Amino acid sequence: MIHHHTIQVSLEEDADETLLKAAVADSLGIAAETISMIRKRKRSLDARSKHINVHLQVDVYVGETPLEAVYTAPQRDVSSAPSALIIGAGPAGLFAALRLIERGIKPIIVERGKPVQERRRDLAAINRHHVVNPDSNYCFGEGGAGTYSDGKLYTRSTKRGDVRNVLELLVAHGASEDILVEAHPHIGTNKLPQIITSIRESILRSGGEVHFGTRVTALMLHNNRIEGVQTASGQEFLSRSVILATGHSARDVFAMLHRQGIAIEAKPFAMGVRIEHPQSLIDAMQYKSSRGERHPLLPPAAYSWVEQVHGGKRGGERGVFSFCMCPGGIIAPCATAEGEIVTNGWSPSKRNNPYANSGVVVAINLPDIAPWQEFGALAGLRFQESLEKIAFEAGSTKGGLQTAPAQRLVDFVQGKFSATLPKTSYQPGIISAPLHEILPPLIGRSLQDAFRHVAKKMKPYFTNEAVLHGVESRTSSPVRIPRNPETLEHTQIEGLYPCAEGAGYAGGIVSAAIDGQKCAEAVWRKLGAT
Repeated sequence: MIHHHTIQVSLEEDADETLLKAAVADSLGIAAETISMIRKRKRSLDARSKHINVHLQVDVYVGETPLEAVYTAPQRDVSSAPSALIIGAGPAGLFAALRLIERGIKPIIVERGKPVQERRRDLAAINRHHVVNPDSNYCFGEGGAGTYSDGKLYTRSTKRGDVRNVLELLVAHGASEDILVEAHPHIGTNKLPQIITSIRESILRSGGEVHFGTRVTALMLHNNRIEGVQTASGQEFLSRSVILATGHSARDVFAMLHRQGIAIEAKPFAMGVRIEHPQSLIDAMQYKSSRGERHPLLPPAAYSWVEQVHGGKRGGERGVFSFCMCPGGIIAPCATAEGEIVTNGWSPSKRNNPYANSGVVVAINLPDIAPWQEFGALAGLRFQESLEKIAFEAGSTKGGLQTAPAQRLVDFVQGKFSATLPKTSYQPGIISAPLHEILPPLIGRSLQDAFRHVAKKMKPYFTNEAVLHGVESRTSSPVRIPRNPETLEHTQIEGLYPCAEGAGYAGGIVSAAIDGQKCAEAVWRKLGAT
C-alpha cells in the first residue's frame, strides 16, 4: 500500500530517517515498523516563525518496496535522419537538441563560444586580468549564462511545459535527485559543467553534431524562408529548420536581424544594481536568530521582495524588485565586450561563501526609452549599453578595466559618497562612486524609494554593511523576436524559430529549456507535415 501524505516535521526529523519514519507513522496512525520506505516528493522550509519546520509531501510505502527510479537520456541513432539547425548551446539549445533526438531528428548545434571546460580560462582572464573575450565569457559558450551563473532551477513557468521532465533529464546527466524534491532546486556553478558535458556527449552519441567557435553572422533567406546560416569564418550550414536560441546578450544577433530587415521589436526589461550583504546578516534576519547562530541543518537563507514606487515624470507606479538572489554566493563580471561593466551573481552547490548577493532592478517600460527611439527596435538595447558604459567609466577611472563602481546602501539612499567600502566577493574589485548621481534618475531614484520602503519591513537589510555594485543590466532581453503562437515560427520567416531568453519568451534555465523543447516539437510537426 502507498500513502500519499503531507506532513510538517522538525529539522531533525527531516534529516534523520528513523525520526522521520516515527513522525510519519504517528501522523498516519500506523506502526513505524510496517513502513518499508518513505520517498520525499516535495520539500520546503517554513521559516515564518522562530520555530522552523519542514513541509514535506511524501509517498509512504507500507508492506511493499518501490522500484528504483531510473532517469535516462535520449538513446536513438539520428546520424542519418533529417536534420535541424540550432544556433546556441545554452539550455534552450541543448534541450531542443535532446527533444529533436527523441523525435528522430538530427540536431546540429552551432555555438560561438567554447566547450564548457575551456570557458574557465576566459572567466579567469576577466576576473584576474580584466580581459573580456567577446565570444567566451560568463554569457557565451557551452551551457550559456546559467552554467557559470548559479544554476538556480526554480521557475513559475509550470503552465508552459513539463518542468519535471527537464529536471529528470538533468538528473539523467548527473544532477542530484534532490532537485526533484526541493521547492527551490539549485545545482551550483561548480557542478553544472560536468552535467553540460554529459548532455553534449548524449547528443554526439546519438549522432548529433556540435560545432564550437562558430559565430553566425547572417541568415540565408529565399522568398522569406530560411535556407541556412553563414558564419564569421565563411562557412555555411544549410537547413530549412533553424532554432535561434542565442540568449539575451547576443547583441550582434539582434543587430544582424535588424540589418537584414527581419522583424524584431523593443520590449520592457529591467536594470539596476547588484547588492551584497554578509550572509550571516541575511540568516539572522530570515531565521529570526542572532548573527552567526544559524542552525546547522538550515541552508544559507535567501530573500525576495517587490516594491511599487512612484513612476517619476510619467506618473503611475514602477516596479522595483530583487532578482536572482544568491545565498552564500559570489558577484561575477559578466561583460560581453570591452568598455562595459555588467554584474551578475552565482552560488556553488554548498552556498558556503560568506556573502549573499542579489540583483535589485527597476522595471524599464517602453515610454522610458523614448529618447532612444532613433534606434527603433534596438532602443532598449542602446539604453542598456549606455548604462554599462557609464559604469565602466566610473569604475575604470582609478581602477582596472572591470572594476565596478560601488556605494554602501545607506549612503546611496542618503546621497552620500562612501569614504570606505566593505570587502566584496567581486574579484576584479570595486571603487567608491556616487551611484546616486551616476544612475539615470528613473533608476536611481526608484531604487532609493524602494530601499526606503524595504527598510521599514526588513530593518536589518538596510545597513551600510551592504554594498551596491553597478550595474545589473542583463536580467532579460530588451528585444523580442516575434513568432506565430501556433507554429512558433517567426512571423515573417518560414522555418525560423525564435527561442527562449534571447527572443523574449523565457527567463532562467528551466523556462529556457522548456521553450527549447517546444520549438523542437514545432520543428518536428513541421517536418512531419512536409
